[in-house]
Parts: sequence; C-alpha cells; structure tokens
Amino acid sequence: MIPLLEPLFPGELAAHGEKLQCADTVPPGAVRVADLAQSPALLADVLQRNARYRGLAGTDLRAVASAWSLEYIAMLLPPVMAAASMLQHVFPVAAEHTWVRLDAHGGPASFHIRHMGRPHHGAGAAERYAPLLWQHLAPLFEALAGLTRLAPKILWSNTVRLMEPVFDVALAATGSAPSIARDRQLLLHSATWPNEPRANPLHGRERSHPVKLHRECCLNYLLPREHHCNACPLAPEHRGLG
Repeated sequence: MIPLLEPLFPGELAAHGEKLQCADTVPPGAVRVADLAQSPALLADVLQRNARYRGLAGTDLRAVASAWSLEYIAMLLPPVMAAASMLQHVFPVAAEHTWVRLDAHGGPASFHIRHMGRPHHGAGAAERYAPLLWQHLAPLFEALAGLTRLAPKILWSNTVRLMEPVFDVALAATGSAPSIARDRQLLLHSATWPNEPRANPLHGRERSHPVKLHRECCLNYLLPREHHCNACPLAPEHRGLG
C-alpha cells in the first residue's frame, strides 16, 4: 500500500487502500486509462470479455458497461477520495497518468500511478477532485457511453452511489470532520460545479420516499442471474415512488 494511505486503511480496510499503487515501473499488461478511453476497439474487447464472463449474449453492452463501471469505481474511489478529503492530498489520477490492471475477464484489478502528486492544503473540493472526476472518470464515461449507448447519467449515478459510503466511513473515522462534510455537500448536493457555471454531474434528484432509492437504475437486472437491487428505482415495488 502507498505509505501515505496506511493510517487511513487499517485492518479489513487495507484491501481497499491497496487497490492504488505507486511506483516508477508500470505493472506488465496494465493499460493506460487514456488509451482505454481513446480506443473503441480496446474498450469493446474489455467489455465483451466481461460480458462473456457474466453470461451475457448479444450486442447490447449497456448493462455490462454499467456493472463494469461499478467495479471500476468501487476500486478507484476509496484511496483517491481518502487522500483528497482526509489528507488534502491529490494523487495524479488523470486518465493519461493512470494505468489499470485488468483480470482475465476484463474486470479491473488495481490501479497504478507513477508519482505521488502533492498536497493541496486549503484548496477547495473542486480543485482536489478535478483529476478524479473531470480528468479520469469523465473521459472514460464518455467513451463507455459512446460505445454502448449507456446513458451518462447512469454512470454518474453509479459514482454517487459509491462516493456516499466512502464519505460515510471518512466522517465516522474523523468524528464528522467539517471539512469532509463540506466536501460531501459541495460534490453531491450542489447543482453546479463549485465556483464554476457548468452543471455538476454528481447532482441529481433524491429518491427518498418511503425508502431511499438510487437516483438511477444501474441496469443490473438486465444481466443473466441478476435482479433489481433493494434500492432500485425501477423495481416493481418501487415504481412511482420518489
């Protein structure tokens, strides 16, 4: 694990911190995220391998792209967000500076950067999270949406779904530090990107009546052997709520 992260990921949490690695040498076979986003053929091969693993036939890769993105985001967010919000440290995770190691089924296994970045003490959430959101996820999501016709709002909703528990853990670990609560409010509940006129893709309508539902369905129910999750807004028992 990156030494900077070790105090933030003790015990059972260590597995999450270890998903981001830093060394001069890129692991054999790792793919630069920018190359993945810029090559439809490469991205299609990854998703088709993942579709075969999930038992999905046919040419509609929307559900696979969403499921793949959930795994990808779940691995990337914890170490990057912990550093950005708890340590005010920004890792260089822009797509051109990050490599992803894929398993035999095309699924993400770990991420790799070649240098540590630098502290951004006193910087706002918009500055600290720009490399992750605008320079890494945004181009990757654009490529996934363009290749599979998956709605970008589903990919951003998947991101919010996985950012929320990371913020929960960070707040619990710091005694509800105001700076982390402020990051959460600005990133997830502001209609516009902080200090900029552009829309915030992480902001969306809350679905909370009578139970809290995800903002968008991730299409998991379209995969073989899968079904609607307990908080799916499209589940029969939840339709018409929110």
